[in-house]
Amino acid sequence: MRRTALAVLTLAAATTVGLTGCMPGQDKADSKPKGPFAGLSGGEIADRAMKATTGASSLRMKGDVADGSDGTIRIDMALNKQGECAGTMSMAGQGKADLIKTGDTVYMKYDEAFLRAQSKGESKADTDAAVAMLAGKWTKMAAKGQDAKDIANFCDLNSVLGGAEEGNSDATRGKTTTVDGTPAIVLREKDGKDRYTLYVATEGKPYVLRVDGTSAKEPLDLAFSDYNQPVPAKKPAGKIIDLDALGS
Repeated sequence: MRRTALAVLTLAAATTVGLTGCMPGQDKADSKPKGPFAGLSGGEIADRAMKATTGASSLRMKGDVADGSDGTIRIDMALNKQGECAGTMSMAGQGKADLIKTGDTVYMKYDEAFLRAQSKGESKADTDAAVAMLAGKWTKMAAKGQDAKDIANFCDLNSVLGGAEEGNSDATRGKTTTVDGTPAIVLREKDGKDRYTLYVATEGKPYVLRVDGTSAKEPLDLAFSDYNQPVPAKKPAGKIIDLDALGS
């Protein structure tokens, strides 16, 4: 049960890392660009955006990514470079899990739908027992343990954005727009048959505000916000089930 649930987060992190790794770089300059980033090509703007984004101490990531098996994971997670995180993840129509990592401990809380979806292939008795024991209750695992190390990596902003400054981009400039009220410029990039649209803030630091991808295998729609804000990662109150003790 635990490893299956953790694999979901690993896939989400891998998708995010794969995306950020292909965006920055250099490209041909647009013809007489005006307004924000005047004189810069799309690739140069992308490069500045990646440097600003990877330089942030924390951020919030919200949206949908492919899970590698024709499904979609919805993420709403705040994370930082100290390896702390707090937020939720859900499978399309298959429940939700809450996640917190602080210090050396990973805390997770699953709803019944999530537990049942992750128990496919197990007996009804085992599934019912897992639901009765875990649904709606906080659990904990050691972050360095075998079952939690993938989640610990996902909660580390350094790991999630690792490689984001590598690669070359042929991004082209688009129009200016707004993302949740923040002025932004649109950049577009091709990677084979895949298409990506990147929205970069034009006021203050050039943070990435949103990325949309139209890949047949790994479509995504992610928004980034709350740069350099504290991550609300605190140990849950009340009784917590120790999954490491149960598995020993």
